Amino acid sequence: MTTEGLPLGLTAIKFWSRSKFKGTNALKRSVNPTRVPIEEKESVRWLENLKHSTELLGEAPCCVHIGDRESDIYELFCTAEQSGTKFLVRTCVDRLAGDGQHTISAAMRGAKVKATYRVEVRDAKGTVSETTVDVRYQRLQVQPPIGKQKRHPSLTLTVIHAQEQTKPKGRERVDWKLLTNLPIRSRKDVLEKLSWYATRWKIETFHKIPKSGCKAEASKLRAAERIVNLIAVFCILSWRIFWMTMMNRVAPAASPSVALTSIETHVLDLLIPDRAVGKPQSATLGSYLIKIARLGGYLARAKDPPPGNAVMWRGVSRLTDIELGFVMGAQLVGN
Repeated sequence: MTTEGLPLGLTAIKFWSRSKFKGTNALKRSVNPTRVPIEEKESVRWLENLKHSTELLGEAPCCVHIGDRESDIYELFCTAEQSGTKFLVRTCVDRLAGDGQHTISAAMRGAKVKATYRVEVRDAKGTVSETTVDVRYQRLQVQPPIGKQKRHPSLTLTVIHAQEQTKPKGRERVDWKLLTNLPIRSRKDVLEKLSWYATRWKIETFHKIPKSGCKAEASKLRAAERIVNLIAVFCILSWRIFWMTMMNRVAPAASPSVALTSIETHVLDLLIPDRAVGKPQSATLGSYLIKIARLGGYLARAKDPPPGNAVMWRGVSRLTDIELGFVMGAQLVGN
């Protein structure tokens, strides 16, 4: 996606199934996961997708791979360095730093607050609010885990620590510890990287569309190959819904032909004519996307926020059904 939050497409998807679905936590008590080669873990998918995405896009230095704590994998950092690409990852492990005699958190305790940043947060009830975080950053030598020091080198990375000033009520405290190999030379650079990480939540929004909109989990298919094919189609469809939602916010003045066919715009004009008689609205992409959202239940009142993915999903679903009937009806009349 772009820095404005517009999803441009999908570069990698990984499907896998576990041989054991129960007892994995008990297994951790008898097997040290840090001693198991990455190739034998499910987390190898992070490395594979990074490599595939970088090769597919063909512009390794221009790619930035943003991940949450699940992607805090030292092999991922090394793979990115070897591929010449960039990463920005939230950490969950307090890694060794410097000469290996202290950790990153110990090194960051003496770092001064160099900036403040306002970030949008949600509580357990979904209420949106803004809060201020103190920002510290420092370039450190990060060491590989003890069991991997013979296989992987140390890396020079920038540590960004953004922490909420006071503990709030009703939600967890914002406490982001990020690692990146992106160049950071100023306060402006570090605030930019925080805004980039904040867009990571968009992937959760994307996942909601195939689950809640397409009802992927309600599928009755039994063959693995068919399930994979179905989810692959749902992923493309979900991207398109998400893209249309964000296009209405990022580029509403674009031509309708960017996203819609001539039949779709004609059907929308018949279903939802412009309100001002004799004074048609400008034929922009944004105006037609609003019409699609209205098919999905969006009221389009003056003070309403832009339509979200849910109403866009319902609107596109209705438009598709109506368009099929429109085309078939025209064929019947023509015959």
